[in-house]
Formats: sequence, C-alpha cells, structure tokens
Amino acid sequence: MQNLKGKKALITGGSRGIGGATALALAKEGVELGLIARSEESFDSIRRYLDEMGAVYALAAADVSRETEVKDAVSKLEQTLGSFDILINNAGVGAHGSFLELQTNEWEKVLNTNVMGIVHVTKAALPGMIEKNRGDIINISSMSGLKGTEGSSAYSASKFAVIGMSESLMQEVRRNNIRVSVLTPSLVETDLTRGKDSGERNPDKFMQAEDLAEYITSLLKLEQRTFIKTSALWGTNPF
Repeated sequence: MQNLKGKKALITGGSRGIGGATALALAKEGVELGLIARSEESFDSIRRYLDEMGAVYALAAADVSRETEVKDAVSKLEQTLGSFDILINNAGVGAHGSFLELQTNEWEKVLNTNVMGIVHVTKAALPGMIEKNRGDIINISSMSGLKGTEGSSAYSASKFAVIGMSESLMQEVRRNNIRVSVLTPSLVETDLTRGKDSGERNPDKFMQAEDLAEYITSLLKLEQRTFIKTSALWGTNPF
C-alpha cells in the first residue's frame, strides 16, 4: 500500500461535491492540493475546512471548457506546488430533456465541459507526470456512460465519451507507469444531481460524495504496479 503523504493532486470541480469531498479526504492523507473551480467565490467553504486541517493547497478559478483558462490555471498551480502526481477530472455539468428539446448550445456546453474539459486539463498536467515516469489519472464518468436513459442524450453521450477516452489514454501511458482509472457511479447526492436546495436528500439511502472520496483514496493507495481500470459504484438500496 502506498503512502500518499507529500504527493500533489490536481482536482477539477474541487470546491464542492465529489471534488470537494475528495480534496478533504486526500488532505487527511497529507496530499498537497491544487484545486480548480469555476469561480473564486466557490472556494469559500472548502478553504475554511482546509485551513482548519492545516492542509497545503493552492486554488485557481477556471472554466475547464476553455483551454486558455485551463493552461493558465494549471501553470499557476504548478508554480506553487510543482508538477502533479495525481489528477482527478471531476468537473461536469448535466442537461435533461428530450432529444428534440435540447438546444444546440446545451449540447455544446455539456460536451465542452464533460469531454473537452478533461482533454484540456489532462493535456496541461500529463507532461509533468510523464517526466516523473509515474502518476494517477482518475476520470469521473457515470452510470449514464454505460447505459443511456430517456432524457439524458447529451449527458450520456459525454459520459460514454469519457470512458472511451480514458481507455485509450490508459493504453498510451501505462508504459510511463501512469494509471488511468474511470469511475461510473450511479446517483450521488450532490448539488448537480439534487439541486442546492432540494429536500430529497437522504444520506441513509443514497450514495454520498464522501463514499466516492473514500474509494478514490483506496485506489490511489494501491501499489503502482496495480490499478483498477473501471469501477462501477452502486447505491445498495435506493428504493
């Protein structure tokens, strides 16, 4: 089992939800964090928790769908922390509606964030991993990336693409001792899935962001010679 203390992790969508929970879990392991989120204001809550923990971290605001913003953000974080050992591509958006109802701009927003966002961030962080000749990339897909459902054509298309892209990248960078894993969780209660003010949340029943954070930490602790390529995480009894 690997000791994660002193490793450096870049997390997109790192201010809340799965990204925020993972940041806190890794901080407990002594990982130094570079977090990207869409706005500086979104970091207010997690900054307080990280300060209380005495965590080493740096923050950068960027829209992952915009390549120039991503390059600037990753460069800023690397200047503070150094090149990254771990990349967790978590940032994502959703869209729901029938195929004919969804507007072209909604398709573009979902694909540019969920697919091209991973492309932009990975291109910026991967050279440092290749130079180190080791690293971890974990991409968050969805159960919707394994099975399309009514009303989720754009979201499913993006999450199917994440799985295919992850598989291809994995085959390319294994020779550099870089592990590429993809997660396909079923419903996780976050602001994305439930809305910020939803009354539907039930932590005794539905999967929580902390569950994925715990699992991601366990993946990273595996000895570098081994990794789990694809993980399907399900809620036990969400009925």
